[in-house]
Amino acid sequence: MTEPLSRRAVLALGAAGAGSVALGAIGLHAQGWPPFGGERRDPAPGAAWTEPSVIESRDGLLELELRAALTEVTIAGTTARMLAYNGSVPGPTLHLRPGDRMRVRLVNDLDKPTNLHTHGLLVSPDGAGDNPFLSVGPGEAFDYDIELPDDHPPGVFWYHPHRHGLVADQVFGGLYGAIVVDSEDWSEQAPRVVVVSDTTLSRGQVSDVSPMDRMQGRIGETVLVNGNVAPLLTAAAGSSERLLIINACVSRYLDLDLGDREMTVRGFDSGVFTPPLARKRVLVPPGGRVDLDAPVTETATDLVARAYDIGNMGMMMGSGAGPADATLLTLAPGETAGLAPSPGSSAASSSPRDLRDSSVDGARTLTLAMGMGGAGMRFLIDGRTFDGERTDHRVELGTVEEWTLRNTSPMAHPFHLHTWPMQVMSTHENPVDVRDVVDVPAGEEVTVRIAFDRHSGRTVYHCHILDHEDLGMMGVVEAT
Repeated sequence: MTEPLSRRAVLALGAAGAGSVALGAIGLHAQGWPPFGGERRDPAPGAAWTEPSVIESRDGLLELELRAALTEVTIAGTTARMLAYNGSVPGPTLHLRPGDRMRVRLVNDLDKPTNLHTHGLLVSPDGAGDNPFLSVGPGEAFDYDIELPDDHPPGVFWYHPHRHGLVADQVFGGLYGAIVVDSEDWSEQAPRVVVVSDTTLSRGQVSDVSPMDRMQGRIGETVLVNGNVAPLLTAAAGSSERLLIINACVSRYLDLDLGDREMTVRGFDSGVFTPPLARKRVLVPPGGRVDLDAPVTETATDLVARAYDIGNMGMMMGSGAGPADATLLTLAPGETAGLAPSPGSSAASSSPRDLRDSSVDGARTLTLAMGMGGAGMRFLIDGRTFDGERTDHRVELGTVEEWTLRNTSPMAHPFHLHTWPMQVMSTHENPVDVRDVVDVPAGEEVTVRIAFDRHSGRTVYHCHILDHEDLGMMGVVEAT
């Protein structure tokens, strides 16, 4: 039987997480890629472009069984045992339209509890909706029933587990997939779904991580795009490819660089820029997404995620190892690669609501912090670690609030709020910037406005470095 986390269960999870930090994990990151032991074998880049299978809604309904299990998958050209949805990494892409209903039977064939979060969707957090407090035990199943509002914004979203204390392990292990909501005509050329993840394999399975890696935020040694290493995407020279990029990494930031060429950024998360922005570098934090056009030139060009410094745990804990540059894909002239199934036409998308001139009904400051505790490093919001039975903030439905996200720690923290998108406040000369993951650099603060204009209920906000979330950097908000 599935049920919300009890206070006792949450405390047990917290103790287990603290214990893993204090006592250590079973193993460390593998140095390289030895899938079956013995001689190291590096994954070969340049595989042909592929995308996950697509499950589309029909007549306003998408129904599927989503089975989470440890299974053998082909990943980066080799076979490994990973966690997978329906036997593939990533799981199938779910294609929805505004107003659709999504019924998902989540079957847990894992040996630990799990659940399902539809990251970024503007849907109810209650009951059988996008409810982060549900726990589906080993051998159990749960029927999710999620309704998109008729005016749901278009964009690329994703799904992944959200069972507190186990999120980072399960996402790093392979449990993630894309969600696309369209409200425009993509019939001429469907965009490319680009699911970016990273992992570390050793002896044919996902490696354990060290206590330091958990505290710093684990970085996988192999970066994957739709399950491959640096795939080759070909199209006619002089054209452009529309890329819907999902950062499904546990901790890695994607500082995108297309050989110093300009990319056209249509929007982040569920937000749309009107007009689009021209950028040579685009930063996508963990959990974030970007919709962009990348030019195809006469010569092959790599889309690279440049090494990005998020800071570290301070001198008392050492600096930790940071990521290196990683080639995500290569854009090259040639015959246009096979397209994924093309979404159909529907109403044109509308611009997001601009909250800069709205009356503000309330203001809050949330402080993200780190500090030493009895069991090691503590990850805090407003001086507290997560308690699933405590409500940290109560808001009134129909109001607009201004939140200041203050980061007093020596590391960046990408702040994610479920259910209600955030508008990053800036000058009126800049376009409306609506996101559900907002990066808060070390020692800085960011101000956002939130319209609590739909969906009453109780849900969470947290750091989307998922190890930090599991270690306590999460809180609860309730709208009534």
